[in-house]
Amino acid sequence: MTPESMIAFNLVLLAALASPGAAMLYVIKTTVSAGHMSGVFAGAGLGLAAACWTAAAFMGLQTLFQFFPWAYTALRLGGALYLIWIAFQTWRGATTPLSNTAPPHARSFIAGMLVNFGNPKSMLFAAAVILVVFPQGLSTSQITMVVLNHFILELVFYAAFATLLSAGPAKRGYLALKPVFDRIAATLLGALGVRLLLER
Repeated sequence: MTPESMIAFNLVLLAALASPGAAMLYVIKTTVSAGHMSGVFAGAGLGLAAACWTAAAFMGLQTLFQFFPWAYTALRLGGALYLIWIAFQTWRGATTPLSNTAPPHARSFIAGMLVNFGNPKSMLFAAAVILVVFPQGLSTSQITMVVLNHFILELVFYAAFATLLSAGPAKRGYLALKPVFDRIAATLLGALGVRLLLER
């Protein structure tokens, strides 16, 4: 494994993180509604789940899914239903004023993990990137380094994103248009869930 391969891996991950998706939407929703630290913990949960999918890709979990397609289908359906449930809760609470009490950080962390664990396509993405970027036959220590790097990169990205979102102007803008933003987020999250639900 060369430094160039790790740099390439990180660049691909950053491009994926910056593209709108369920994880990004969830961090936005959590940060602006529950505060900076809730957004950071949600990002940590997302990052841990994503790093676990990368570890699974190294262990050849995609081969297991080929032999047992029902396992992939069960994960996909569970993730889709979870996204739809988040969308429903977000839509229902769009006109509800924000509570002054932030949810426990553990809840944000677990919810973040569930968002990414519910999307087995993350593992397939990681597997594709790994095949292209890294040579075969990496040692256990090298694999551990890649997985840890993945987690740290996601944690830093989402922590920085949550910090920007929790700034005064962003917070005030969200509060002023909370029903509109929440319903947009709910629609997008619900659409992602339905798409995942209907994919074959």
